[in-house]
Amino acid sequence: MTDTIVVKIGSSSLTSEEGGLNRERIAFFARELASLHESGRQVLLVTSGAVAAGFRKIGYAARPKIVHEKQAAAAVGQALLMQAYQEAFASHGAGGGIGVAQILLTRADFSNRRRIQNAQLTIEELLKQRMVPIINENDTVSTDELKFGDNDTLSALVGNMVKAKRLVIITDMDGLYTEDPRKNPAARRIERVDQISDDILSIAGGAGSSVGTGGMRSKIEAARIAMRGGIPAFIGRVVEPGDLILAVEGNGRGTYFDTSLHNLPMKKQWLGFHSMPQGRILVDEGAERALLLGGKSLLPAGIRAIEGDFHPGDVVEVCNLRGETLGRGVVNYAAWQAQAAAGLSSEEVRRRVEVARMEVIHRDEWVTLKA
Repeated sequence: MTDTIVVKIGSSSLTSEEGGLNRERIAFFARELASLHESGRQVLLVTSGAVAAGFRKIGYAARPKIVHEKQAAAAVGQALLMQAYQEAFASHGAGGGIGVAQILLTRADFSNRRRIQNAQLTIEELLKQRMVPIINENDTVSTDELKFGDNDTLSALVGNMVKAKRLVIITDMDGLYTEDPRKNPAARRIERVDQISDDILSIAGGAGSSVGTGGMRSKIEAARIAMRGGIPAFIGRVVEPGDLILAVEGNGRGTYFDTSLHNLPMKKQWLGFHSMPQGRILVDEGAERALLLGGKSLLPAGIRAIEGDFHPGDVVEVCNLRGETLGRGVVNYAAWQAQAAAGLSSEEVRRRVEVARMEVIHRDEWVTLKA
């Protein structure tokens, strides 16, 4: 089976601080991606850079902050970005070069199971025809409430969708360090991570560059999404010829995030990463153990609190009493039924509450999100 590799490149790697595309950098990354493609692998590129590429062209002095101005800059910049990629890939491969295809996605696309299945089929056909799909968020129509926030998250969701062999997130740092190496020369690079703990998140830092939106924290969060879907990830630098293949083959300049989990089926992916929860259920320690370790369904006895107004068939988030998210599931109860049944034994529920099924969330309709 052909390996599928998802590569994410951010704005700061593709554009100058002042805005506009850096053609030399785009040509370099196209060469790296072409080498990967020519090695027989299937390659998908998740790219940022539309707003950064377009805001100067449209006449703004600096990267815009107002939503409609950012969307206008993205509309101009996306065309410039694709033109640059098309020209860069044309000089690689046989005949007329390696073909590229534009795919623009929003979180709403992922939230709708039919739409994301259609996107998956389109991508699979493009890969079969040896094209390089170039994926970006559709900034022109995305609203703040429904945005991915950064393309790190988008790349992880795409990696899960295509069951990638590896997700490669390219950044200007050669991996995750115990501290900021720019401030502490004694900081040590973390070579491998097999579980993203609170300690790992706490050292990941915050904001990204002035032309991008994602810092190391968002990249770690993306790695966690990929790992939960059974996809190993790499976060690091690609600065010299051959670095990308080295990253894919396990010898890159960065940090590797390993997972022992298997690829999630599309239904579980949608449930865990794409669905929009309509409420929250807080459960006690017994229910937490049953869900995370016992492979059990959620019964009313383990419920301690209900938040939100949901109905049977809705997706809800399940949290422990410390507020940590355990996972998501399709609920069989309305919120008022769950409230009425909370803490009761199955026998008491049968006497007091009229429900179609005893399980509040059946294990077949559940996905764990806590490592």
